[in-house]
Amino acid sequence: MTDLKHIVSLRLNNDDRQAIQSIASRLLVRESDMYRLAVSQLLAQLDTLLDSSCSGFELLPLFLELREELNYSLGFKKPQLYKIINHKELSPEKLVPMSDIELLILPHHAVRNRLEKLHRVENKNIDTDTWLKLYFEQKYFSAEKR
Repeated sequence: MTDLKHIVSLRLNNDDRQAIQSIASRLLVRESDMYRLAVSQLLAQLDTLLDSSCSGFELLPLFLELREELNYSLGFKKPQLYKIINHKELSPEKLVPMSDIELLILPHHAVRNRLEKLHRVENKNIDTDTWLKLYFEQKYFSAEKR
């Protein structure tokens, strides 16, 4: 492994840049250290994507955890997310159908409406994100599925 560094250019809105500068100042570090920290943290969160054998429903926890951030920042479309999750020749038992992938990009009210039709819960006041996680856990990760 080499210690060769690369210069990378990126665009930030003014508010984000000011926030990074303020945090760096408060932490008594350089602004560039904050950018390296941010990249390092993001790579750690997306580590699952580096494993090419991880696909299908195995990627759902990642996309559930970062659902809003990834959709807001990257603007995924259904076919794009389908390809990411179900990439290559995927065995049928690992495949995530488009109807479930849609749940990852729909707004909260639409997810809630869809879950009301797909998945019954006793607590009608359940948080939408919690309900979505419960739906995926029971459908893809429950003991009887293994």
